[in-house]
Amino acid sequence: MRQHSIELLPITVAGVEAINANSDISFGRHTHDQFGIGLMDSGGQKSLSGRGHVESNAGDVIAVNPGEVHDGTPLNGPRSWRMLYFDKEIINQCFIDISDGKYASGEFALPVSTNAGMAKNFNQLYQVIISGNSDVEKLAADEALLVLTKALAQMPRIQMNMPIKGVLYAKQKMDDAPESATSLTELAAIAGLGQFTFLRAFAHYSGLTPHAYLMQRRLSLVRKLIRGGMNLADAAIAGGFADQSHMTRLFGRSYGYTPGLYAQQISKI
Repeated sequence: MRQHSIELLPITVAGVEAINANSDISFGRHTHDQFGIGLMDSGGQKSLSGRGHVESNAGDVIAVNPGEVHDGTPLNGPRSWRMLYFDKEIINQCFIDISDGKYASGEFALPVSTNAGMAKNFNQLYQVIISGNSDVEKLAADEALLVLTKALAQMPRIQMNMPIKGVLYAKQKMDDAPESATSLTELAAIAGLGQFTFLRAFAHYSGLTPHAYLMQRRLSLVRKLIRGGMNLADAAIAGGFADQSHMTRLFGRSYGYTPGLYAQQISKI
């Protein structure tokens, strides 16, 4: 029996489409008007790309350029994958940021990439887009899209001096009000840098991406609020998290114990 399911997900992010696919059929040669970035979740396939025929397997990040002729044939049974399709303007803005304005457009040079870090970035980006999460998740998605675009395009590394003063201004903004909504666009503007340049400079200076740093600042605020006697649900919201469960997950990953246990221990002191 043939197996074929293509689900177009209902999302509200302008210029982006998302699909879930599980199929054992072969697709004929075709093109898309958008840039496509995806992840093979299981199985494998052989496909035509702008770099010739390639094979992709579970865990591989896959990419396609607008107008690029491609097809897809399963390897040894059904395969499943997820794709995000972006209007050209969105990815071209990434090229502008990555190149500090030297390039107004570009293309993905890697139709397939076996890289666990890139797969993690894709999953982060995908989850935010399909769930429409909070401002801080949007910050993580912006970071992930820039990093994915840079890796898939294989653009030359730009040498630069680290602009510490601008990075410190953006860092201070997060330190002063970690619970406040922010974006990569806003932080880069505060630093007086392009978004990708700011992302690299901040990570070089602090050892964390802006999103990861902001999450740690929010956790520090939550710990302070819990020590002051605030209940967990209110502390999560006051700390800038979408809800208590989101705060609890990150708290546990960072410290190895739950905020509930932390509150219990604090109450005994």
